[in-house]
Amino acid sequence: MLYVQTVLRKLISNILPRQSFKMVKYLKQDEAINIDQELFNVYKFSVDQLMELAGLSCATAIQKCFPPISHQRVLVLCGPGNNGGDGLVCSRHMQLFGYSCEIYYPVRTDKLLYNNLMHQCETSGVLVSDFLSENMSTYDLIVDALFGFSFKPPVRSKFLPVMNALKKTNKPICSIDVPSGWSIEGVPDKDAINPDMLISLTAPKECARSFKGKYHYLGGRFIPKKLEEKYQLKLPTYPDAECCIKL
Repeated sequence: MLYVQTVLRKLISNILPRQSFKMVKYLKQDEAINIDQELFNVYKFSVDQLMELAGLSCATAIQKCFPPISHQRVLVLCGPGNNGGDGLVCSRHMQLFGYSCEIYYPVRTDKLLYNNLMHQCETSGVLVSDFLSENMSTYDLIVDALFGFSFKPPVRSKFLPVMNALKKTNKPICSIDVPSGWSIEGVPDKDAINPDMLISLTAPKECARSFKGKYHYLGGRFIPKKLEEKYQLKLPTYPDAECCIKL
């Protein structure tokens, strides 16, 4: 009986995401911003709470698709905003999961939250640097946490070298929430990065319709039911105690 229940759970978890994906709402930029503001102001979540939940869900999703036994060395690219904060949290959890993580953090946000997140990474054995190796082939996996849903083109000159390196690498790329450099509501440029994995947070953004990679996950299981209903998000049903789900 236990075996049958286990098989049924696996079958349901494989079926539900595909069905839910057809219904789940894609967010426009202003909707994503408004939902974040309501989480802060109405539901009284703190920024560091949401970052911790988002970063853990990203690390968990990555572990499912690119386990450390085959993708041990990881380079995490962090920007100065909340997306970069998610990347810092994700790095710390990935280190605990058995990865060897390094962080490229060229523009650091001098706020207590970000300083604490960086300190937590460093004391967990994660190397944090503002130096970008010209040869990304020494890594097994790249995590893209440069720009989130607040991004508006063009890419700032400080980030052009890392964006060019992302476009040239032959290593798998996992983008957190939005592939960096993509227009949030439009279609990506012809020379845009093409991540192998996208981990949407809260709900997919409009640009996720153009994602052609192998793995699309939804992470950040923290949306109150009333907020989901208000924005008609139609989120999929997360199985058991999972914090991420494949779309």
